[in-house]
Amino acid sequence: MCLAVPGKILEISGEDDLERRGRVSFGGVTKEVSLAFVPEAKVGDYVVVHVGVALSVVDQEEAEKTLDYFRQMEEAAFEEPSAEHGGG
Repeated sequence: MCLAVPGKILEISGEDDLERRGRVSFGGVTKEVSLAFVPEAKVGDYVVVHVGVALSVVDQEEAEKTLDYFRQMEEAAFEEPSAEHGGG
């Protein structure tokens, strides 16, 4: 299974399209990623990133919705099972 995660571009460096890099925030975690595949991306845009490479630019609403789903899944993973769901 592959997972691509949306993040917001905070900063861009590099002049050549193939060498462009961006500092991208993923809900508070910041990573440097390649922007070679998204030459149109600019600071403030949201990009979908897989293994350190931005694959596409996405709109803010869709990116935030996806990040919210990830937060909900994380919260659900750490909740104690209730008695009605067979958990004690």
